Amino acid sequence: MHVIGLMSGTSYDAIEAAAADLVLDGEELVMTPLGARSLPWSEELRGAIGAVLPPAATTTEALCRLDTRIGQAFADAAVRAVEELGGGTADLVVSHGQTVHHWAEDGQVHGTLQIGQPAWIAEATGLPVVSDLRSRDVAAGGQGAPLVSIVDTLLLHGRPGVSAALNLGGIANVTVVPPGGDPVAFDTGPANALVDAAVQHFSGGARHFDEDGRAAARGRVHQGLLDRLLAEPYYARPAPKTTGKELFRLDHVLDALAVVPVPDPDDVLATLTRLTAVTVADACRAYGVTELVASGGGTRNPVMMRMIGEELPGVRVVPSDRLGLPSAAKEALAFAVLGFLTVHGLPATVPSCTGARRAAVLGSITPGAGPLRLPEPAAVAPARLRIASGQG
Repeated sequence: MHVIGLMSGTSYDAIEAAAADLVLDGEELVMTPLGARSLPWSEELRGAIGAVLPPAATTTEALCRLDTRIGQAFADAAVRAVEELGGGTADLVVSHGQTVHHWAEDGQVHGTLQIGQPAWIAEATGLPVVSDLRSRDVAAGGQGAPLVSIVDTLLLHGRPGVSAALNLGGIANVTVVPPGGDPVAFDTGPANALVDAAVQHFSGGARHFDEDGRAAARGRVHQGLLDRLLAEPYYARPAPKTTGKELFRLDHVLDALAVVPVPDPDDVLATLTRLTAVTVADACRAYGVTELVASGGGTRNPVMMRMIGEELPGVRVVPSDRLGLPSAAKEALAFAVLGFLTVHGLPATVPSCTGARRAAVLGSITPGAGPLRLPEPAAVAPARLRIASGQG
């Protein structure tokens, strides 16, 4: 089955589109990546997304307009992906949409909202669309995240030692796969979220991220500010747990700076980058991780990756590309897998990772141009993922 995966993460800088051929072969899921594209949001639409995110107030009218406009943008991305990555054909589109709120209180998630109306994608492509993939896990008592943990557990199955997958988006999350034990997954804290927010603040909106970690490389870590940031109670909560920009946003940094002033912006960025490294490393040490397979936008920040390596001496840190999974496209490919499992009637969550009472079949399906015809339900859920060589 040729599947298009669409994703926009907590950094909301681009729509990530990826295509893959997916086949069930007994207990093995075989993925052949067919390519990926990163399609940046327009500055105007990116600003509109930021304007509705907490702590901002918004209206149902603003959300309605944004739901439509994001759906249309995802539809355009899907059309391009079908033509440019799928050779003009595909069987299914899977859309994560754009998260605008993740309702978490005292360690429990009560609801989650991803917008980007899938009807626009179905209308533009004529293909069925799987969307709203997080809500069912939340309804089953889970955190609704990290949903990529099922792909991580399948990919890392059987590797020696204690292997873990790390995704560095706006928020960092890890999936730890111990030999002979249940996997565990959770958000460790910010990856790029605070760095990006601080860059935009200090540059007056002229820049959105610390390109190649250059500002952090010029700065020096301020231990007092780092200690203040590390006092955030979220880090001490037990897994499974999830977080987002509801917590890790600009005022989180400004509140800390009000107590521990740091005059040089480069020193602030160096400290925020080290915060990501320390919190990722603390999470990995707690589970005895011996190998860390990294993906996401943060892998393109050499300073962040160097700091993570410094905090984890003796741990092998490698990009997921080494295992055949393109690091820049991992989340889009992961959501392609989730939708593929959905249409085959298979659960796509790992309860020990999300905290749900049970594994659930995820998402809602919007029919395409023709009658909705789903594959026969699969008799056996996959136990491992094999990446075949492809174009991506």
